[in-house]
Amino acid sequence: MTVWDDVIGQEQVVTTLDRAARTGEGMTHAWLFTGPPGSGRSVAARAFAAALQCPLSGCGECRECRTALEGSHADVRVLATEGLSIKVEQARELVQEGGLRPSVGRWRVILVEDADRLTERAADALLKALEEPTARTVWLLCAPSTEDVIITIRSRTRHVRLRTPPVEAVADLLVRRDGVDPAMAGYAARAAQSHVGLARRLARDEGARIRRRDVIVMAGAIRSVGDAIGAAHDLATIAEEESGAASAERDAAERARLMELLGADAAARTQPPHVRAQLSSLEREQKARATRFGRDVIDRALLDLLSVYRDALLVHLGTPVALVNQDAVESVQTVARAFRPEGLLACMDAIGLARERINANVAPLLALEAMALSLRVEPRSAG
Repeated sequence: MTVWDDVIGQEQVVTTLDRAARTGEGMTHAWLFTGPPGSGRSVAARAFAAALQCPLSGCGECRECRTALEGSHADVRVLATEGLSIKVEQARELVQEGGLRPSVGRWRVILVEDADRLTERAADALLKALEEPTARTVWLLCAPSTEDVIITIRSRTRHVRLRTPPVEAVADLLVRRDGVDPAMAGYAARAAQSHVGLARRLARDEGARIRRRDVIVMAGAIRSVGDAIGAAHDLATIAEEESGAASAERDAAERARLMELLGADAAARTQPPHVRAQLSSLEREQKARATRFGRDVIDRALLDLLSVYRDALLVHLGTPVALVNQDAVESVQTVARAFRPEGLLACMDAIGLARERINANVAPLLALEAMALSLRVEPRSAG
């Protein structure tokens, strides 16, 4: 067992990081981990943090490895934002912490899982720490691509690029780590398009599998303006319901814990000003988290939808490449019969545009309605 066991399909990356932790070759004060969603950016970064703290450079069994991987090591700070952005106040806290010497470990490691979500002011604050590095402090930044990070930060980091792992490697991980049945693991890995986190969720959550099937079937059922508006509404509703279900219990627990810390009476009809201020701040954070979660749910649904048109295009071209939706071949063939290849490409472009618009803060329902109108079968039928 080593800290690298869950970093799958990234042999070259593991070799580079292991060598840096073990021998110091290529070691630097700041690293930038990039790769597509599900490639394991944060997993690799956490493994590297553990290897840097481990006396054996990543045995995976010692206290240093376990606590670093769990995020509870005294000298490993992990910032995994659940909001829409990382604000300047958070960045300044990290910079202040990064200026301290390690307390118990070999290094002080600051890991930012969503460096692409740094606001402009937050990025500027972080830049100062990278320009004047502190001895024995290592910054690990994660982002989808180098273009998602400002150039001044990129130029001061060593780039580590991860790739999408093979479906077989993801399935093997689900079997080995999570005890998933091999057949279910294969389905989940393929349906999630090798996104490890989504594959684990599909393998363990029947509700997620049902929602995915509903999205797949939707591709061939949008024939009229009414169908398009209904499909957009369904996608938005799925996101809203899933976000609400995921956050309700957690939000209530956070509120109760805050009230306890403030010594406030939860049953009181009115609260003192300082309690109301803290509750308002918590509610804003929870709302931002719910907004991001909802957008993430929509994005996952759009990727599932995109996979149907991708598979239909492969059917048209006769390309000997495995279909993502092998379990829904009938739906794929329905879409393939309804569109010419150029029509399938136009649909894929429409889905990509919707994802970009939602990421740019366009109201999700509006972006989904515009997309769904472009996915109607009749205007692009093979006729």
